[in-house]
Amino acid sequence: MSKRSWPLWEVFIRSKNGLHHKHVGSLHATDSQMALENARDVYTRRNEGISIWVVESKSITASDPAQGEELFEPAADKIYRHPTFYKLPDEVKHI
Repeated sequence: MSKRSWPLWEVFIRSKNGLHHKHVGSLHATDSQMALENARDVYTRRNEGISIWVVESKSITASDPAQGEELFEPAADKIYRHPTFYKLPDEVKHI
């Protein structure tokens, strides 16, 4: 297998417990183990992370930004998802 035919992997790093993983970049590797090791070497050189996820790029399905309106607009008719008509007590702060 030539290096040009190695699959592309997307790398996600979680910097601390309780935080979510963030996409930090991409790399080529022959398999998931090699992708993890390369991601560790490339993206966590200064102990930036506690967890690494690698996902083969071909396994990711993304929405088309041109279809954003039709994809996200239906949520507008579910007013119960928006706290616009709830009365909050004065004791409740920072919401």
